[in-house]
Amino acid sequence: MSADDENCFRPKPGRIRSDTPKAGRTRSFLTQAKKLARQHQTANPKYAPRLESRTAAKPAAKGGKGSRSAKGPGVRRGRGAAFVRARTLSGGWRHSAPGMRRVVVKTRYVKDAGRNGRSAAHLRYIQRDGTSRDGERGQLYSATEDRADGDAFVERGKEDRHQFRFIVSPEDGADLMDLTAHTRDLMSQIEADLGTKLDWVAVNHHNTGHPHVHVIVRGKDDLSENLVINGDYLANGIRERASELTTLELGPVTEIEQARKLSAEIDQDRFTRIDRAMTEEADDRFLDLRHEPDEPRRQFNRALRLRRLAKLEMMGLATEHAPGVWELSERMEPTLREMGERGDIIRNMHKALNADGMERDPTTFHIHDGPPETPIVGRVVDKYLSDELGENLTVVVDGIDGRTHHVAGIDPARFEDARIGSVIVIGPADIAQRPSDRTIAAIAEDGVYRPSRHLEQAKFEGRVPGGDYDGYVDAHVRRLEALRRAGIVERIDADQWRIPDDFESRAAAYDAGRNRQTSVRVLSAFDLEKQIGADGATWLDRRLLSADASDLAPAGFGQQVREAMDQRREHHIEQRDATRSRDGRIFYRRNLLATLREREVARAGAELAEGKALPFRAAKDGENVSGKFTGTVQLTSGKFAIVEKSHEFTLVPWRPVIDRQLGREVMGVVQGGSVSWQLGRQRGLGI
Repeated sequence: MSADDENCFRPKPGRIRSDTPKAGRTRSFLTQAKKLARQHQTANPKYAPRLESRTAAKPAAKGGKGSRSAKGPGVRRGRGAAFVRARTLSGGWRHSAPGMRRVVVKTRYVKDAGRNGRSAAHLRYIQRDGTSRDGERGQLYSATEDRADGDAFVERGKEDRHQFRFIVSPEDGADLMDLTAHTRDLMSQIEADLGTKLDWVAVNHHNTGHPHVHVIVRGKDDLSENLVINGDYLANGIRERASELTTLELGPVTEIEQARKLSAEIDQDRFTRIDRAMTEEADDRFLDLRHEPDEPRRQFNRALRLRRLAKLEMMGLATEHAPGVWELSERMEPTLREMGERGDIIRNMHKALNADGMERDPTTFHIHDGPPETPIVGRVVDKYLSDELGENLTVVVDGIDGRTHHVAGIDPARFEDARIGSVIVIGPADIAQRPSDRTIAAIAEDGVYRPSRHLEQAKFEGRVPGGDYDGYVDAHVRRLEALRRAGIVERIDADQWRIPDDFESRAAAYDAGRNRQTSVRVLSAFDLEKQIGADGATWLDRRLLSADASDLAPAGFGQQVREAMDQRREHHIEQRDATRSRDGRIFYRRNLLATLREREVARAGAELAEGKALPFRAAKDGENVSGKFTGTVQLTSGKFAIVEKSHEFTLVPWRPVIDRQLGREVMGVVQGGSVSWQLGRQRGLGI
């Protein structure tokens, strides 16, 4: 190819004002601008284009029946997407702009909250005592009701796919005239942004330094479709609207007010806005403050940083290498955040103890990062949500060891019977061996488990509930599959599994490693004051009969237990359940606990019979008990199940396994203050 050929080109003319050949219809700049504006408009949803919903059913054929369209703008990327795009085009979010009031918004998306009882549990805890302005229970309200019905809200959302939870905390919430009206205005604005009505309830909390609002929103829109909200709107849109409303009511933040707020952060033991600004400005953790402009604002910010750096230097989190040149420790942010969280915990513990009129030395506070390594016996001083958007509980326990313990991340189901003042034992996770593991070890021959052999034996013994023998054996195989992935067992083929000699202990250790839940057992649902004069068998009685007080500290709750035991002992002497000899020794009635328990059950049964159309009959030891399990009653002797027949009812000791049988026929044998339940035809074998 010659050089002339390389420089030759052949023009291919296209349409006038077209950048590429064979282009389509030419569009002017004004036409393109109008189209872009239509795409990002936040107009009334009534006149907005309808987009196909993610949850809409797909048509069977083109033009066929059954196709549906979602109403409202931005559903394809989640409701609120149009508002997000409009903010992006207009310069970004304004809630961090100078003069805007700061609002903290936390959001959470909870799946199937209504189906597993988590929605009802969450509503109960956000309405707990001590959260309102006057220290009473929190009051649930909605868009139209000052006293909303929480049960009705839970019932409406029990089949919802998901639920949204918000915490809205304005920095200046204490200055707002009406937090309820403010919340309703905010939710109305959110409804306008999302293009749909929302079904929501809220509770105002005044139990912290900053008043805040808990808002629970059903996961359905006004057309009963799944409510899908744009992620950016959840992250910034709600905060934007809340900041606008707070600024509108209180006015913009003045420079004097902003300076006062920032100056108050200098000596705080937490990660502050000043720390965040220095972290962002630092170059490889080095901060140079030598060449700041002479503007008053910049000089004020420099002074703030220097005073804060002096505080951090005392804490070992910053180092000055030259005048105005500082190095920030890589541990600064995590350390300050941990200190802030610990400070909040200590304040909550002090507040809970002071509410009961108790004073404790802060040096006796023990904050547990996980389940306690050794069991702790003590009184429940406070319980609240670890994460106020979630369900797990945090418990403050005043221990008999003279220390006050803080334990977080407790499953509410384990704490259902415990209340403030209850005596509990809280410890590491349960590591009890599974019945299925014992069965596998028993069936295995020469270290090999065969499902076919297990199936034959199960059919021969006939002890499987419902007769589902295949499902029963399959459950054991699924257990082995999980243990195989953990490297504990080996699958030889479809009908042979190699089982090690220490199979049960290794399987239990595997479960213990996976189960991080703290174990909780209620020793007494009643406080010490009620136990002293009770007619039942109390926790104090069991302590008296054990005659071992070595674990009771001479201060705090341990000393209170000692004093309560002395008063309980005198009560027994007055009731002639105990006698004092001349040398001061105390002799208790034979079978004291059983006698007290029978006495209380008889009294409680007679009281329940007055409200029932059935007479009460006490169950005797060794007796077979059968009937319908209709409920439970909490006595000082423990928790008892109500078992009704057509002509009478009785009270028998409760066990967790019976809870699933509520409203069903049950059968068991009373044995020594407990019951051996026989549910269905299951006896012996189980999973």
